[in-house]
Amino acid sequence: MTSDRASGSRSDARPADQAHDVRLAVEARGARLAVDVGGTFTDVVLLTDDGLTTEKVPTTDDQSVGVVDGIEAVCEASGLDPGEIDSFAHGTTVSVNALLEGTGATTALVTTAGFRDVLEIGRQDRPALYDLAAEKPTPLVPRRRRHGIDERATVDGIETRVDEADVRDLADRLDDDVESVAVCLLHAYAHPENEERIASVLREECDVHVSTSNEVLAEFREYERTATTVADAYLTPTIDAYIGQLESRAADLGMPAPRVMQSNGGIADPATVRERAVTTVLSGPAAGVVGADATAGTHLDEHTSGLRGLITFDMGGTSSDVGLVRDGEIERTTDGSIAGRPIGTPMVDLTTVGAGGGSIAWVDAGGALRVGPESAGADPGPACYGRGGTDPTVTDAAVVLGYIGADSALGGDLELDTDAAREALAALAAEASLDGAVDAARGVHRVANAAMTRAIRSVTTERGHDPRRFGLAAFGGAGPMHAAALADALGIETAVVPRACGVLSAYGLLAADEKHDAARTHRTPLADLDVGAVERVYDDLADEVRTDVSDPSAARIERAADCRYVGQSFELTVPVDESVDPAILEDRFHDAHGTAAGYRMDDAVELVTLRTTATVEREPRAAGYAGEGESRKEDRSVVFDDERHETSVYAREALAPGREIDGPAILEATESTAVVPPSWRAAVADDGSLILSREAGS
Repeated sequence: MTSDRASGSRSDARPADQAHDVRLAVEARGARLAVDVGGTFTDVVLLTDDGLTTEKVPTTDDQSVGVVDGIEAVCEASGLDPGEIDSFAHGTTVSVNALLEGTGATTALVTTAGFRDVLEIGRQDRPALYDLAAEKPTPLVPRRRRHGIDERATVDGIETRVDEADVRDLADRLDDDVESVAVCLLHAYAHPENEERIASVLREECDVHVSTSNEVLAEFREYERTATTVADAYLTPTIDAYIGQLESRAADLGMPAPRVMQSNGGIADPATVRERAVTTVLSGPAAGVVGADATAGTHLDEHTSGLRGLITFDMGGTSSDVGLVRDGEIERTTDGSIAGRPIGTPMVDLTTVGAGGGSIAWVDAGGALRVGPESAGADPGPACYGRGGTDPTVTDAAVVLGYIGADSALGGDLELDTDAAREALAALAAEASLDGAVDAARGVHRVANAAMTRAIRSVTTERGHDPRRFGLAAFGGAGPMHAAALADALGIETAVVPRACGVLSAYGLLAADEKHDAARTHRTPLADLDVGAVERVYDDLADEVRTDVSDPSAARIERAADCRYVGQSFELTVPVDESVDPAILEDRFHDAHGTAAGYRMDDAVELVTLRTTATVEREPRAAGYAGEGESRKEDRSVVFDDERHETSVYAREALAPGREIDGPAILEATESTAVVPPSWRAAVADDGSLILSREAGS
């Protein structure tokens, strides 16, 4: 589930006399820096009282090296010394890469005797129902490092206390190479005493990190709780080392320590994420949704009416991420998974497909044209990079179709190699029995769009939401090239391309609030609800999240509850008022069930899990934009559908607010290219965002 917010199709290269001459007016004091690491590029934004400066640099194997490269580049471009930076926000892919690539810490699991195989048994569902050869993901902890210990708790209390001598004996039996231990006992979400005792002894006896399920995920369902706790133990040493190294590098530059984006769409201090790494598995993609909501959401309110919200579409170099903002709230989930492994902590609800600017096009055994999930990455990259890559990619198709021109620059000082792109697509055409490079490029473009359309339908139509009642926010290096085509396919009338679309995940880091979550399972029928007991749990959860925030006095505490009809195997989350009222809670659940499932029942409702979120809001930042200079660059022959059109090409950063451009048109910016097909129109908003809309009657 990797995500790269910076497509291989564009870069930050620009003529020296135009470098960084486009600024956003701001409502901010001090210099704020944000760095988001993608699979291909590392995106950097620097916000000062003078405006916004952006940079892209290649992502490095050691991500902290690329982060520092980006900081030095953006500071040089803006004339600011790193020591003058007041805050530093960071989005990282270290956690998700470790899960996908199997490079986390060597981890052991301690669990109740007889239950060490829960992690491997999982659920009865199969990855592919009719594939007899389908295999579940390999457990992060092999069986030889999974240990059972005599103890027993029920929901009513501790029946068998753990013997500390047994724990010390277990500590002696741990493999010498174990770096981290996950402790997950039966019903520890209700009674954590045995877990706490085991963790205390292990920390005393072993020089390892210890994650306990009551701290990571104090909720029922043994498999999900175990898998999430194991993931936290597996990732924490890696994240701890990475953030520690980045803190040291930042200190060497005279900068503050990085505050890190979490999967829930909120920023946290480095100490928090170094202790709870599982909260960072969707760090970068979550920032993109926050940035889209902060920029595009306002424009939809101004230019449209009757919409339910926003579909966020983030297309980078490796993949595309799709999310939903509904009724003003970013959709979150506690039922996410990474590489087939459940992660039960709150996260922005994203669907990812392997279709990005660098995705490789190929022909399958049946002769059908396919795109992705394999990517050419940044090195060698698409054929048009001129770095020796020969595989045809989505970016190469864009070059052949004319969406990216021959004078466009890629990857810093790289010059576009159009001949290499044509050769790659011509070879693909021969293999797929298509009529030349242009025909193959059309096919690649359509196949990629079809994959992304399916992803959007999965978060809308398949969940009971009509995509026509939403706007589309397109960002990432390649997203604006595909926005209008996807909107056409889905019947969406309006698409927004934010001003900083090529680095919007980094910009979202600046817009994100500080956010911390806590939850605890507390199962009881609403008809038998002990309001006092529920209030005490909420008070405990509020105290827990307040300890994590930077300013407890400024924190807004919100309550929610997971409920279900008695006998159901899934829950829906509904808001809870400051004073718990079972009747109101039941009505809200009935309404939520009617919206999600299309029907209500007369069955009894059961309370399952109590949730609390602490939020410290950040002040607004961007207020306006002024484009200056000559916007018309050239005319270019561009392929739309099956026809060629003479198309005007504009420098997007020179377009003044209020300017309207009828399609077909190409709007080139320093980080991305927006495509306006025939029958579409682009309008420039006050902050430089593009509002794409269908022309009347089209």
